[in-house]
Amino acid sequence: MAGEGLDDDGCIAREGSLRRVQGEFAPVVDFARQLIEENFDRGHRLHSAYLYGSIPRGNAVPGVSDLDLLLALRREPTPDDRAAADRLEAAIDEEFSQVNGVGVLLFSTCTLLSELERHDLGWFVACLCTPLLGDDLADELPRYRPTPLLARETNGDLGLALPRWRERREADHLDEDRLRALSRGAARRIVRSGLTLVMPRWGGWTSDLTRSAEVFGRYYPERAAQMRLAAATARTPTADPAVLAMLIDDLGPWLAAEYTAVHGEKTPRTGVVPG
Repeated sequence: MAGEGLDDDGCIAREGSLRRVQGEFAPVVDFARQLIEENFDRGHRLHSAYLYGSIPRGNAVPGVSDLDLLLALRREPTPDDRAAADRLEAAIDEEFSQVNGVGVLLFSTCTLLSELERHDLGWFVACLCTPLLGDDLADELPRYRPTPLLARETNGDLGLALPRWRERREADHLDEDRLRALSRGAARRIVRSGLTLVMPRWGGWTSDLTRSAEVFGRYYPERAAQMRLAAATARTPTADPAVLAMLIDDLGPWLAAEYTAVHGEKTPRTGVVPG
């Protein structure tokens, strides 16, 4: 019997589909597709476009969930590409109250299909992204199982994010909106790292943050309450200094150390600072 989130062969099943997009979000997706085609030349600039997150999973909440897009470009992204993506984000966000923000990731197909990214960005595209435009890069990637290698290469660099989070907390200590954004981002990363830490032992996959915290708590009951709070913060961010301290100064450092002890460190990426 296949584990949770796996197909009959024991590989991680692709979690999203355009068929799962709820009616409230269908116009958002259609508009995004149109703008991508207008702003990125599919013949020379854009290889393919993808949705990821709650909208293609079918559990988005109107007015709360954001729209997440990944564009695979035929070349390395340029400042002009980033500017076009910024305009696309702003246009969608302004047009639709259903979404609470829009994010566009830009990568070259060379990076997404590289050996270095095989078990990180490659896995992300193949398992967590839903094709929206163009040829699906998943056809050129392997199938993935919930292995220690996948755990290491997805979140084995959590420790590198901690100093950056602390710097942001110090810089934004008087700005509650920025602190809430920090708490949301840090909490999401910590909960997902908690899930991938135990993923090979559990033998399954989920992107649901509440479910991730519950699964983690089976293996680390002494940290279960903190992980549940992290999952709640990811859904409802806060500027509470005590919660930020728990995430950044306690649970985060412990999780990073435990991750390294169990799975080792992620293969270094030159010039990349996570988080």
